Amino acid sequence: MKKGESERIPEDTYIVNVLAIQRGTKYPNRYIIMSGDIDSRISDVLNYKDDAPGANDNASGMAGAIEAARILSKYDFECSIIYAGLSGEEQGLYGGKFLAQKAKDEGWNIVGVLNNDMIGNIEGVDGVIDNRSFRIFSEPVPPTESERDRRLRRFFGGENDGNSRQLARYVHYVTEKYMPYMNPIMIYRLDRFGRGGHHRPFNDLGFAGVRIMEAHENYNRQHQDLRTEDGIEYGDVVEGVNFEYTRLLTAVNAITMASVALAPPSPENVKIGGIVEPSAKLSWDAIETDDLKGYIIHYRETTSPQWQYSVFVDKNTTAYTLKGIVIDNYLFGISAVDEEGNQSIVSYPDGIIRD
Repeated sequence: MKKGESERIPEDTYIVNVLAIQRGTKYPNRYIIMSGDIDSRISDVLNYKDDAPGANDNASGMAGAIEAARILSKYDFECSIIYAGLSGEEQGLYGGKFLAQKAKDEGWNIVGVLNNDMIGNIEGVDGVIDNRSFRIFSEPVPPTESERDRRLRRFFGGENDGNSRQLARYVHYVTEKYMPYMNPIMIYRLDRFGRGGHHRPFNDLGFAGVRIMEAHENYNRQHQDLRTEDGIEYGDVVEGVNFEYTRLLTAVNAITMASVALAPPSPENVKIGGIVEPSAKLSWDAIETDDLKGYIIHYRETTSPQWQYSVFVDKNTTAYTLKGIVIDNYLFGISAVDEEGNQSIVSYPDGIIRD
């Protein structure tokens, strides 16, 4: 980066990311990414000389990515997994911008980005101590959607069903399935109020991305000079990191990535119909894979944050009518499932059946 490109770039600076790529056996160009960031700052963002330990923000996220790589690299997966350390986050999300643009330019099929930024603190500045809850931030629809897409959504719905929101639901789903003692909290925001993280550059280019982080932040430890004032200890030091909690959120990432990487691709060209009819109809393109068991049709009430109901259909089915389910009262999606029960992320309809 050239000096002055940002007020946080006071001199020419190299932006260097660190990636470990575990190639998929069947879909090597299909990626699920776990990222942390490898920079830190204290009270003065331009102070790069004084100690900025960054233990929680964001050595915790990087430790999680490294540990996930250590565990998952022992196994084979159908799609590729990337464990990423992204730089320049505190200076303007530069590492994420570079990697997202590279992915777009080279045609990577990114299924999702799990941005882990602060996964180690259990004691919030609000006084709450919580070692089981965590937040999943996701934006509702991609910012790259067209004006036509926005107009159609007024009539057909889907304002909570963009690709990042579906990824967040998937994290919630696998956590409840495999780690029922954890409490995943869906947050309907791109990030914390007025703040940002390294999933955003991927979202900006249309990729699915979410932020996974602690439920209760301690602002006394974030971006603070190391000091003690009025009995309060400031600074992002290792004593503020709960290792067991970091392990648990690392496990959330690992089971999510393993589930995505083992599952069939999500159905494409999903269409829905049933306007002024007593039943909803769906169709989709067949997935060509040897171990496909079938598809799951999901639907939920329009005010529900999670999929509530489902119908399984076999692998030879690419169209189905939900008799007695009125299209006006529900939202719908399709996932693919293999013989071992590995399920893809849900695909929301992107077209209308008119017949």
